[in-house]
Amino acid sequence: MKRKLLITGGAGFIGSHVVRLFVNKYPDYQIVNLDALTYAGNLENLADINEKSNYIFEKGDITEETFIDALFQKYQFDGVIHLAAESHVDRSILDPLAFIKTNVLGTAVLLNTARKHWKGNETGKLFYHVSTDEVYGSLGEEGFFTEETPYDPRSPYSASKASSDHFVMAYYHTYHLPAIISNCSNNYGSNHFPEKLIPLAIHNIKNNKPVPVYGKGENVRDWLFVEDHARAIDVIFHQGRIGETYNIGGFNEWKNIDLIQLLCRIMDQKLGRPEGTSAQLITYVKDRAGHDLRYAIDATKLNKELGWEPSLQFEEGLEKTVDWYLANEEWLQHVTSGAYQQYYQEQYQKR
Repeated sequence: MKRKLLITGGAGFIGSHVVRLFVNKYPDYQIVNLDALTYAGNLENLADINEKSNYIFEKGDITEETFIDALFQKYQFDGVIHLAAESHVDRSILDPLAFIKTNVLGTAVLLNTARKHWKGNETGKLFYHVSTDEVYGSLGEEGFFTEETPYDPRSPYSASKASSDHFVMAYYHTYHLPAIISNCSNNYGSNHFPEKLIPLAIHNIKNNKPVPVYGKGENVRDWLFVEDHARAIDVIFHQGRIGETYNIGGFNEWKNIDLIQLLCRIMDQKLGRPEGTSAQLITYVKDRAGHDLRYAIDATKLNKELGWEPSLQFEEGLEKTVDWYLANEEWLQHVTSGAYQQYYQEQYQKR
């Protein structure tokens, strides 16, 4: 194989799109997908590439140092794309230590193992850490996050990701470990676990359940289609400069309430309901603790240096997303019931 890559968190939402892209686009790469298969990791997301000859799945925890070391020894990776993370802000407020363990300790274990195995032979190696725009904190009504924006995390989730980012750069500067970081805005698209805003709203609207909106719905987010994020990761991995950070964004800001109202209109159309029916399900709930007002990414550096830009307008991407969820009711039922865990048992433990 031309390259041997470890992709962590590859059964999750963003990770599964990255794994699929790399497996299909680079048949001469060996892609090892490492995932602990917690609630958000679902191998059904990758059923279409399960039998590809250049794809291997390994179940395991990134915090287990002996296991990770054995994995590097077994496959001799020359690249890591690190996506494995606890990622839901609400869950981080309820259980911050789980986020510290996975996001901080897990990243440090991976970095240290890569340093050990690559020491003295770093040429052609790369540790690519995928992070979030939430590390920058909250914006006012104007301005954008750039790669020079100071970190100002406001939740246990964003604090854990900020810490992991700092460890990556510390290993780059101290040990000369070849590393790159990208910080991305909110993603949307297929295979998204339905605790996040868009898939939760689609699921609830379809089933005539209340659609919860925090506060007055005035929080602003920059949204990016997940397949565009995967393309950006591909470009950065192959063309990005070592030691750099790249911000990935959709140039696409929406207030939460405006997004939900657009989604309601699309759902009414797709489900053949009278216009305004789904909007009646909108329910305002108590605001999230430490809820950042606005995120907005300036992705100019990525565009100018590497030529990347989003491929879809938001309305088009949102329609594609709705169509996917409506056409994949079985996937949604498996995820919401926990039955998706059976896929691993059936596909892997019998082997």
